[in-house]
Amino acid sequence: MKKNLGVIPAVYPMPVLMVAAYDEGGKVNAMNAAWGMICGMDKIALFIDEDHKTTQNLLKTKAFTVSIADRAHMDVADFFGIATGNKMEDKFERTGYHAEKSAFVNAPVIAEFPLVMECELAEVVNTENMYAIVGKIVNTAADESVLDDNGKVSPAKLDALTFDQFQSGYYTTGEQAGKAWNAGKGLMKK
Repeated sequence: MKKNLGVIPAVYPMPVLMVAAYDEGGKVNAMNAAWGMICGMDKIALFIDEDHKTTQNLLKTKAFTVSIADRAHMDVADFFGIATGNKMEDKFERTGYHAEKSAFVNAPVIAEFPLVMECELAEVVNTENMYAIVGKIVNTAADESVLDDNGKVSPAKLDALTFDQFQSGYYTTGEQAGKAWNAGKGLMKK
């Protein structure tokens, strides 16, 4: 029997995304965003407030990067979520992390995170119920250490963080439970 829990956002897992953009002066700002999702083969949607420093920056530069946080960099990923660039001028610098300019868009690539999507601002969706930044992915880059023998990203090697809204915890991914477009094939024959 199920117990009623009330109104809670019960989607699990949620990605731990590091969104980064430059300000007008070329200074790096980054934030942790768990409310994001792929919304097309070359698009990503970020459901982030427009008052975030990173949001304001990417609206001005029309570009941003989205990195996947991993276990090895959990402390900085969490820091990017609890510190605000609106009040902390040296937020990125405090981490000691490194950023280089993307070769594809006017946005920083944070070197320490193993996977990054480099995006152009495609659309801002602003309705009564939603504020979303939609980015067109123009390149994805990954450290060789997270690639398999075929040159594809290995979830086990990536060791990506997911966010749990129930307990406010971070978990990692990696173990394959089955194959997509295959696990349910037996039911197609009935």
